[in-house]
Amino acid sequence: MEGNPVTLVNTRELMDKAAANGTGQGAFNVIHVETAEGLVAGAEAAGVPLILQISENCAKYHGGLEPIALAALAIARSAAVPVAVHLDHAESEDLALAAVDLGFGSIMYDGAHLPYEQNVEATKRVARYAHQRGAYVEAELGKVGGKDGAHSPGVRTDPAEATAFVKATGVDALAVAVGSSHAMTERSADLDLNLITRLKSAVGKPLVLHGSSGVTDEMITAAIRSGMTKINVSTHLNGFFTRGIQGYFSANPAVVDSRKYLTAGRDALTQETARMLKLFAAA
Repeated sequence: MEGNPVTLVNTRELMDKAAANGTGQGAFNVIHVETAEGLVAGAEAAGVPLILQISENCAKYHGGLEPIALAALAIARSAAVPVAVHLDHAESEDLALAAVDLGFGSIMYDGAHLPYEQNVEATKRVARYAHQRGAYVEAELGKVGGKDGAHSPGVRTDPAEATAFVKATGVDALAVAVGSSHAMTERSADLDLNLITRLKSAVGKPLVLHGSSGVTDEMITAAIRSGMTKINVSTHLNGFFTRGIQGYFSANPAVVDSRKYLTAGRDALTQETARMLKLFAAA
């Protein structure tokens, strides 16, 4: 990838453009350096901007946020298309602030596990810190399912509560519960499109769809048309990376050089990334 110092952008730039155009902005999760490389290569192939996401769980896997964050930021800077770097699902306030200090274009503080009033206060603190430093802020209300079965699959975000939450916290975007669940390996979620439209009208801020791996292409497109802007995908893309590696092992059982099979995984990820980004941008 040819160096271009202007390609690392603030998430606000990508979100504002997608919201204004009524299109979807893909936000795909980084697991390790090879996924970050594959995701950006896919964005370049599609000619579409991308949000690279690093979750709190990813940071824990790498023993801390900084190693994987610095790698993702470097890959974004060298991209041929605009790329933003985002902290996904941070339940730790300290981690959210650290991401801002490292130069992330946005953070998602996830206080949805807290009682409502505590969620408001914590989110407000994080948003104030981030906004003072130019970072975009996403929050969550009405828990999205999944996450070790901790949430009821029937949970939905209430439009009136969402409006009050956004007003009280000053966040820029809101992740809402409309029928999807995290970590789904089958694309069988049935989204409440009417609720998406009501939330968009009530909240007046870009909406975020978490758990999109469990949603079909047609349903995602319908959700974007109903008012969704940021589309988060992780598990679905991880499957392509893993199957790419499995295919390489099947054909080359004696391989010991990890670069060879990781390249196969990265290439498979790149192709599906490009396809999905084009789909969201066309919606």
